[in-house]
This record gives sequence, C-alpha cells and structure tokens, in this order.
Amino acid sequence: MGIPQAMDALREKAAFMRESLHKSQTITDNMVAILGSFDHRLSALETAMRPTQIRTHSIRRAHENIDKTLKSAEVILGQFDLTRKAEAKILRGPHEDLESYLEAIDQLRANVCFFSSKKSFKSSDGIINHANNLLAKAISKLEDEFRQLLTNYSKPVEPDLLFDCLPNSLRPSSASSGQQGDSGKSNSNNQNKSLETAVYIPPILIPPRLVPLLHDLAQQMVQANHQQQLFRIYRDIRAAVLELSLKKLGVERLSKDDVQKMQWEVLEAKIANWIHYMRIAVKLLFAGEKKICDKIFDGVDNLRSQCFAEVTANSVAMLLSFGEAIAKSKRSPEKLFVLLDMYEIMREVQPEVEILFGSEACIEVREAALSLAKRLAQTAQETFVDFEEAVEKDATKTAVLDGTVHPLTSYVINYVKFLYDYQSTLKQLFQEFDASDPDAQLASVTTRIMQALQNNLDGKSKQYKDPALTQLFLMNNIHYIVRSVRRSEAKDMLGDDWVQIHRRIVQQHANQYKRVSWAKILQCLTVPGNSSGGGVDGSGLSRAMIKDRFKTFNLQFEELHQRQSQWTVPDSELRESLRLAVAEVLLPAYRSFIKRFGPAIENGKNPQKYIRYTPEDLEHMLGEFFEGKTYEQKR
Repeated sequence: MGIPQAMDALREKAAFMRESLHKSQTITDNMVAILGSFDHRLSALETAMRPTQIRTHSIRRAHENIDKTLKSAEVILGQFDLTRKAEAKILRGPHEDLESYLEAIDQLRANVCFFSSKKSFKSSDGIINHANNLLAKAISKLEDEFRQLLTNYSKPVEPDLLFDCLPNSLRPSSASSGQQGDSGKSNSNNQNKSLETAVYIPPILIPPRLVPLLHDLAQQMVQANHQQQLFRIYRDIRAAVLELSLKKLGVERLSKDDVQKMQWEVLEAKIANWIHYMRIAVKLLFAGEKKICDKIFDGVDNLRSQCFAEVTANSVAMLLSFGEAIAKSKRSPEKLFVLLDMYEIMREVQPEVEILFGSEACIEVREAALSLAKRLAQTAQETFVDFEEAVEKDATKTAVLDGTVHPLTSYVINYVKFLYDYQSTLKQLFQEFDASDPDAQLASVTTRIMQALQNNLDGKSKQYKDPALTQLFLMNNIHYIVRSVRRSEAKDMLGDDWVQIHRRIVQQHANQYKRVSWAKILQCLTVPGNSSGGGVDGSGLSRAMIKDRFKTFNLQFEELHQRQSQWTVPDSELRESLRLAVAEVLLPAYRSFIKRFGPAIENGKNPQKYIRYTPEDLEHMLGEFFEGKTYEQKR
C-alpha cells in the first residue's frame, strides 16, 4: 500500500470518530434532559405522598397508645382482681387461715400504694377509701385474734414446773415445799460457790410455734399505727398471768403493819420463802417474760422495752414491797440474819436485774431493786449497833446460881459464829457505806461485841455474894468465849494476841478463885514458923488446938464440898485443871499436917471425930466439885 492510500484510511477513521463523538454528545444531552425530567417528577411525587406519610405515622402512634392503654387497663384490672381476692379473705376472717389473712392485708396495703400513685384514674379515691376501710376492719379482727391467741396460750406457771427449772441444789425436798431453799447457813460457802455456776432454765411461757405468729400479728398492728392497742392487750394479759404465777408460788403483798403483827417463827418462814421466790421470779419468770417479749416485739424496740416494763411492774412491786416492809419494821437482833439473807439475795440477782431491766423504760425497777438492797444493808448495820448496845446494857435478872456460862454469853457467841457464816456478805455490806478495808471493819465490829459482852459479864458477876463464885463465873464465861473464838473464823479477825490476852484473864480468875476459896482452909493446916518450940512436936500447938484445927478444917471442907459441888465448870478440861490446881495445894498440906499431928489425935479418945478424912477421901471429894449436883443428888 502506498502513502496516498494510507492517508485516505486515516481520514476515514478521523471522520468516523467525529461522527461517533457527535452522536455521544447528543445521547448525553438527551440523558441529561431525561434525568432532569425524572427529578421534576420525583419532586412532584414526594409532594403528593407527604399527606399519606403523615397519616401513616399518626396511625402508628395511635396503635402504640392503644397498646399502652390496654396494658395499663390490664394492670388496673389485675389490681382490682387482687383487691377482690384480698377482700374475700378479709371478710372470711383470720381464723381459717391466718397466714393468708396476713398476706391479704399486705396486698391491700400494696393496692392502696398503687392507686395512690394513679391519681389520674378517676376511681382511685373511691378504691383507696374502700381498701382503707377493709384494712381498718382487718386490723380490728387482728387485734381480736392477737388477744384471743395470747389469752388462750398464756397460762400461769405451776410451782412444780418452776422448781424443775431450778438447779438441783435449790429444788425443794418433797417433804417440805413450804420453805424451799432454807437449808441454813452451815454449808453456805459451798452453796454460794455452786450457785455461781448454777444453770437456770426459764420455763416456756408461750408455745414456741405460736411466737412467730404473734410476732407477725404485732408487726401488722404496728404498721397500722395500732401500737397503743397492741401495748394494752399484751400488757393486760401477760401482767395478770405473771402475777397469778407468783401468787400460786406463794408471793403476797404485805405491809409493814402486817409484818409487825406476825409471830417471829411465821415471819422467819415467810422471809425464807421470799428469798426463794425472789430467785425464781428474777432468774426464771422475769427472764422468760423478757425472752418472749423480745421475740414478739422484735424490730419494735421502744414498744418491746415498754411492754416488758409494764408487764413486770406490779409483780416486781409485789416482791419488793415485802422486802421494804421487813427493812422498815422494828429492828431486833434476831432479824439481823434474815436481813443479811435478804441483802444477799438482792446482791445475787442484781446482775440479772441490770440485764433484764437495762432499758430506759425499766429504770424505776432497777432503782427500786438497788434501793431495797441499800435499805436492807442500812437496817442490818443499824441492827449491829443495836445489838452491841443491847449486849452491854442487858439487864436480865436471870441468875446462874452455879456460876456456869450465862445464857447471854452463849447467845452472843452463837450470834458471832453465825455472823462469820456471812463473812463475804458482811464485807459487801460494809463497803456500801465505807470504802475502807472490810476485814478491818469486821474485826472492829467483833471486838466491840466481845468487849460489850465482857462489860456486861463484869456487872452480872457482882450479883454473887460469894466472891469465889464471882471468880468462877467470870472464869467460866471468859473461857467459853476464848474457846469458841479459837474454834471459829473469828480467830483470824481478832488475832492470836487477843486470844492469848484472854487466856491469861481466864487464868487470873482461876487463881483468884483458889485464893478466895481455899486460903482460909489452908490456914488450918499451916503451922506458924516462929513457934516457941512448945506444944505437940515443938509446933507451939497444944493437943486441944490441934483438935480445933481438925474440927475447923472438917467443917470448912464439908461446907465447901456441899456448896461447890453444886457449882458448875461445864468445860471438862477446865474443870479437871481447876480440881488439880486445888489438889496440888490442898493435899500436900493435908498429908503433911496429918503426918505431923495425926499421932497426937489417934492416941486420944475418938480420933475419927477429928480426923474424918484421909488424903484419898479428900481427893475423891474434890472430884465431885463443879459437877452442878443438887443437894438431893448428893444424898
């Protein structure tokens, strides 16, 4: 192919391309025009469709509102249904099914809350009023149910059941239930130790299965603002039952005048019982009341404390009134030990009183119990002073003709012995009023009592006309005091020095007795040392004088034997010691006199008229001294 041909082909292709581009531009212009037309049409269509879209949205919203309304109506209808069911249960009353009844009350309260939040609902106020009326009726029936249940299951506790709740050491014997726990003070220390670890088991006052139910009823009444009605029902029922339990036990309300009129034996028995009743009341009955009160009113602290305080108030007052009457009654020495017993029990129960009556509502009970303990301590201390004065001023004319231990001495010593059975109690009592060493205080009290006794005995000894009997009387009584102290716990308080001093006093009186009683008769057996050498055996005594000496000796010895064998030295060791002391002086002198002057009489007429007794006879007769024999007995 030549160049001209190539150029022609190139021209044809260029022409084709121009034609193709021209056609493409035309198509593009046409497409632009078409698209512009579509845009215009779509705008018009959108404008036409807008009302339809708005109507569709409204319809959707209407459907949503209808759904919400239906759901709300369903909830309200549900509440109506629940109210209807609750009403049916309320109208049936709590007897058939108390738990369902309580659930119905809770449902009514929930319904009231629900409709209170739906104030836009036209019927809300009417429904709320109806529900509240139902609630009022329901709570009224609950009050009746609470009262009936509490009444039916609140019974007084029988004494035997209470005794079974005590530790074994405090249970009364089957032989005597009238004076429980009155076992004397001889084993008081051991008993006190056992009481410290004793276990008390409070009785079941209300069946345990019933307590949760009563708690639920109480909670419903509290929620309904019926606290006062609840309080009165519980207080009246439980207080009466508690008082009846105590009365069955034997507790009674006594005044000071009632106490003052009683015979001592009767009063002493009542005090012993009261001590036992106090322990039972605090550790068993009051503890049991506190337990059920705490459970029934759990979660309502102010009502719980107030109910317990009111339930126990009269019973506590009844118990304490007897103690107050004793503390205020006329003081006498024999009452000291029962006062100490009463003070002791008040100290024993004080920790329990502080715990049981620890709330503000019970402050009066705590103060009353503490006040009684103080009052008993005060009366006991005043009785101490009275006793000291009574001992020193005792003016009883009861004469002990035989010089033995005076009843006052044995009474006072036994009194002191009993006091030392109460050592720990006495020390606590002293510290109520004086913070100084209680041991020193007890020693001081004991010393004062002993001194008062000795002062009185000195006065009583002066009633004897025979000075020998005066010395024998003092010897017997001081010896009895010393021996008793040495055998008792008082020795530790008074000390060895006190004992030794008073033993020497006993010996002094024994020596005085010998001097006063036997000095004169010994003169009959004594030969003057400055004789002139004449008479029998160079004694300066004539036979007539010797006869007269023997006659005088016989008369004086027989008189002493007759009189002093009626005297008494009750302590066997002291009696033998005194006889021996007399024999050691009398018999050697008599043997010596007979040996020296007996032959002069025996060689004369009727020697037995003058020498009536051998030394052995005298020794035998001395063995009859101080036996307290009457003249008839000797014959």
